[in-house]
Parts: sequence; structure tokens; C-alpha cells
Amino acid sequence: MLAQIVLFDGFDPLDVIAPYEVLGAGGVIAGGALEVELVSAEGPREVPSGIGPLSLRATAALDPARAGLVVVPGAAGRLPDGPVDVPEDGVQARLAAAARTGLPALVGEALDRPGVTVATVCGGSLVLALAGLLVGRTATTNHLGLDALAATGAQAVAARVVDDGDLVTAAGVTSGIDLGLYLLERELGPRIAHEAERLFAHERRGTVWRDVGVAPVGRSGAVAGAA
Repeated sequence: MLAQIVLFDGFDPLDVIAPYEVLGAGGVIAGGALEVELVSAEGPREVPSGIGPLSLRATAALDPARAGLVVVPGAAGRLPDGPVDVPEDGVQARLAAAARTGLPALVGEALDRPGVTVATVCGGSLVLALAGLLVGRTATTNHLGLDALAATGAQAVAARVVDDGDLVTAAGVTSGIDLGLYLLERELGPRIAHEAERLFAHERRGTVWRDVGVAPVGRSGAVAGAA
């Protein structure tokens, strides 16, 4: 399986590096069953992150025909000072800019392909939601963006990882580690995920939320879980 982790201008480095390392390690542990590469919608290029001068190189183009797993990160930047403050170097502006590129169309193609899983970390789900790809879908994001996610027509869940079939989303930036481990378990099995957990000395947090089982009494399913 090929996992493509997407870079876009202003991406959050930890959203990328955490799943990259976990998935890459899982692939090695599984004897090469999973390969990981950094990509962009535009093809090979240096992609500036949202943190200072740090950039990463995309070595290929995002290609839903090649990938079995596509991971979309969130953005890094200045947080707004108030409800009407949307700084040009802020997280909101960078997520909105990514939603206006060719990225959503390619991710939409991935979601339409049987056997392809799309995953997001932090504000990555908002990139897709702003492009209209998550209407009616269950997803999560950073706790600061749950209301914005719900406003796009998505079913926003305050959980650390949400599994909605071919869409798996994770909450704040460090949840990218938990996302990577869960994807290893889902795609390659629990023994591979357990070895990766031991390698990184990290125990996953929270319950992966799925729309199955008995619903909590007196609580909305849209807010079940804990980020």
C-alpha cells in the first residue's frame, strides 16, 4: 500500500511528520507492506510550512490512482485575536487558501475511489469541509474548529480520532500520532500497530469514535467522545 501525505503552503509540520514517521515505521515493521511519500497537489516542489522558514519537499504529485491512503494535514499560523480578526498569516486564512487549490478535487477523487482511505489531522478536515466534501460526513478537527466544521454541514464529533469508513479524521496536532497508529491497526493489523507503539513509546489516547453500538442516553451523538 502507498500512503501519500499531502503538503500545501502553510501546512503544520507536526501534522505531517507525526503520521509520516508512524506509518513509515509500520511499513518497515510489516516488511515493506506500506510505503509513505510526501506529495502536493501541484507535484514535486519545496513547500513552505506555516512555521518560520521550515519547508519540506514534495517528491511526487498527489495521485488517487496510486495511493491507498491519503493524509491531509492542517495549517499552522497566527491565531485570531477576535471573531472578526482573520490574519493573512493565520490558520484560518491558510486553510481557506488550501481549499481554493486543486487539492480538494484530488481528495474528492480519492473519496470516490473504492479501497482508498482519506485521513486528516487537525484542520485538514476543515480544508475538505470548506470545499464541500464533508457534508453529512462524521468528522473531527482541533477543538477550536469544531463549530466551524459543523457549520459546513459535517457531523462534528469531539473525539480524538473518528472513523467514518473511507474517511478517518483526527483532532489536535499531536493526535497525528494516534491517527497513524490506528491506521496501522486498521490496514495492517494490531500486531504491527503494537510494535510501532513500542517503538515510539506512545500509548494511544481516547476511544476511536465510530457510529456503531448503543447511543448514549440524554446526549447528542454529535458531541460524544473526548478529544
